[in-house]
Amino acid sequence: MKSYLDFERDIKGLEEELEKLKDPFNKEGLSQVETDKINKIQSQIDEKLRFAYANLNEWQITHVARHEERPKAKFFINNLFTNFVKLSGDRRFSDDESVLAGFAKFEEKSVLVIGQEKGEDLDSRLKRNFGMMRPEGYRKCIRLMKLADKFNIPVITFIDTPGAYPGIGAEQRGQAEAIASSIECCMSLKVPIISFILGEGGSGGAIALASANKVLMFENAIYSVISPEGCASILWRDPSKSLEAAKAMKLTAKELFKMKIIDQVIKEPAGGAHRNKDQAISLTRDLLRKSLDDFEKYTRNEIFLQRKEKFLNIGKQKTFGVFDRETDWIKKDSMSLFLSKNFLRFKKELIIGILVIFIGLLFLF
Repeated sequence: MKSYLDFERDIKGLEEELEKLKDPFNKEGLSQVETDKINKIQSQIDEKLRFAYANLNEWQITHVARHEERPKAKFFINNLFTNFVKLSGDRRFSDDESVLAGFAKFEEKSVLVIGQEKGEDLDSRLKRNFGMMRPEGYRKCIRLMKLADKFNIPVITFIDTPGAYPGIGAEQRGQAEAIASSIECCMSLKVPIISFILGEGGSGGAIALASANKVLMFENAIYSVISPEGCASILWRDPSKSLEAAKAMKLTAKELFKMKIIDQVIKEPAGGAHRNKDQAISLTRDLLRKSLDDFEKYTRNEIFLQRKEKFLNIGKQKTFGVFDRETDWIKKDSMSLFLSKNFLRFKKELIIGILVIFIGLLFLF
């Protein structure tokens, strides 16, 4: 049974009508399939989907990113890679089922694949802890990433998590340290890391595996330091203000691409990736192939430096100066240059103004 979001009510009615028309064995017995009517309704559905998904607000995009039928990491792993060998355990505590990790082949190239998996039904979601990783999950990933670095194997990560698991046991076993160590490991590798944000990219739980050379994000995914509900609860003490929070947080792919936090937006099929999973796989395969080919031109040291510079440059377009590592000087932007060139004139006019006021006061008294 299909799951529909609030803004898809009209589409739900049309699709139910379409299914009845496609079934020749209706309540009245065998009937003739009305092809023209089917085509007309299908056109209406396509048009409504295009319009609805072209005008989604930030809160609606959040719901699409969390859609229960949205393709998960396991689906991408099964359809993009061959000879996947799942590896388990952090060699310290246990295995974490919320993350799938192992070596595989992508078009005859060896890769390390890591995917945060939410699960597809209630049983698998409970088993996967709804995609919320524990410390042993991050430590498993660290162990495998270091192994991939040793044998010069690229790392592919699929991000889909509300955030790291905040339970007492996870905190006791060093959740914050495990996340920080995972980020440090990602930044230190000399093999390319390519990350795909599939649905939710929540908090440190996502950035721990998305500190990558290239971050690609699906059009209707979200990526932020906190959920909109959590942000609304903290700022306004009112979860109903989630829309305002989502707008303020700039968590959509479009906004993040403008800020250069992600490198590319993956266009989704009309109605979201969950409506055409084959097209989502095809797009991902093409982009992954191109990304791997691009990094083949780089040396190991160049890969490391590219990733380092990418993260150091985030947010620099908002500052007044840019540090030049070659000369150890700050290169000023146009605003800084304007202020420095006109400082003496401003200073002279300020002194003259103070003198005029002082002389005026003398005459008054």
